[in-house]
Amino acid sequence: MPKTPSPCIDVCKFKRAGHCIGCSMTKDQKSMFKALKTEKHRQAFVEMLVGQQSRLGKYRHWSLKYLRKCLKKKVKPVQTVRDLASNT
Repeated sequence: MPKTPSPCIDVCKFKRAGHCIGCSMTKDQKSMFKALKTEKHRQAFVEMLVGQQSRLGKYRHWSLKYLRKCLKKKVKPVQTVRDLASNT
């Protein structure tokens, strides 16, 4: 079974107080995600990131791009991502 892909959507510009303008991850969070081995932990990380994006604001573009990335990799995205993408 394919792994949940990184929340990174290939923007990688850390211009919002250390948070990427594309996905909201910090450089430390990007490293942390790469170290996660289990699907449960990877999915929980994505859920945490969605909450972070909500608090920071200005990340409505992310859910559709991440959903496309998951579909391309044949991975079922976490429910929160599907819900966000259907609301945009």
